[in-house]
Parts: sequence; structure tokens; C-alpha cells
Amino acid sequence: MSAHTGGDPIRLLIADDHPIVRDGLSSMFASAPGFEVLGEASDGAAAVRLAQRLQPDVILLDLRMPGMDGLSAITELNRLGVTARVLVLTTYDTDTHVLPAIEAGATGYLLKDSPREDLLRGARAAARGESVLSPSVAARLMNRVRTPAPQLLSQRELEILELVAGGNTNRETAARLFITEATVKSHLLNIYAKLGVKDRAAAVSEAFNRRLLLPRASEQS
Repeated sequence: MSAHTGGDPIRLLIADDHPIVRDGLSSMFASAPGFEVLGEASDGAAAVRLAQRLQPDVILLDLRMPGMDGLSAITELNRLGVTARVLVLTTYDTDTHVLPAIEAGATGYLLKDSPREDLLRGARAAARGESVLSPSVAARLMNRVRTPAPQLLSQRELEILELVAGGNTNRETAARLFITEATVKSHLLNIYAKLGVKDRAAAVSEAFNRRLLLPRASEQS
């Protein structure tokens, strides 16, 4: 996607299922210097059609719309190779909406109640290809990064899998961890179930694939 440059106005497409919101955004951007509103859409499918036809620089897109929602529209725009930047404007700042929108290819994510100057600045930044996040959304993303996802395998299961990966038998693994062989077998069955595999070799392979186990430094060189 090429960033908007030069002195031409930033060409906008506004997609929202609420007429009052569309009118308000259209009026705001049309009266601001450096912007041109090309069109409006009331759902995701219309936004995709208009984006293909009008070739805007930036699409201001609501996430919750009837029919094709905003998230599906972002995915479809990417699939079709539409080069417009997508700036999500929404009432919601919850993780469940933020992360999928950004992963799908949105350049930015602002809340509808952001101050006028923030919206104008955000649209300009999006046109330049810069990431735009409202403070509350940025804080949520930071918290998400700082809080690791729930671990699939317990610490004990990982210890057992590491020993198995190192070539230890169930008996040797039990001796190393000061537990019974029956306990090792029980843990292995849990590991197989969690990883969706049926034997030790597949469990070790899957654990490496998922980066639950990492090769030792000597093996990486």
C-alpha cells in the first residue's frame, strides 16, 4: 500500500450504519481543509463496492454493521487488493474487537467520541500509512502484550516433555523428577490430549512446532 503524499486532498469513504454518524463525520471532514469526502456506505458490502469504484485514500469504517460487518469488510478489502488505509471508528474499545481489526489489516483504531482534532489528525496519519490508536485502545493492547496467554501445558507437563524430548524413558523421567512412573504416564496422557496427538514422538514434535519447547542453543547452531 502506498502512502498518501503531495498537496492533493485526502479522499475519504465513510462507512457506518447510523445516518446521523455518517452525516456528522461527512460534515466534519468536508469542512476541514485537506479532505474530500467521496462517498458514504451503510454496511460492509457497500463499503467494499464503493472502495473498489472510488479508490479512496482512507476508509473510516465502523465495525458493527448489518450484513457484512467491518471486520469482514477489512478482510475482503485486503483480499481484493484495495490499497485504501482503513481507520476503524467505533464505540467499542474491547480486546475482542481491537485485535482482530488490527490483525485483519486496519491501519488505526479510534473511538467515535474522540475529539474532532484527534479524528482529523488520525485520518491524516492513516493516509500517510502511520498506525493510529486512541489512548484507551493503546492501553488495552499494551496490557494484552504484558499479560501472557494462558499456558497450554502446566509446568510439570513441560518438565516431563523436555525429559522425553531428551530421550528419557518413562522410568528415567520418573526418577529424575522424584515421581512415580504411573504419574509420568498420567501426565503424558494429558499432554497427548492437550496437543491432539497419540504418542510421545508426535507430542515432542508438536511441542516444538508450537514453540512450547525450544531447541537448545547447541542444537540451533
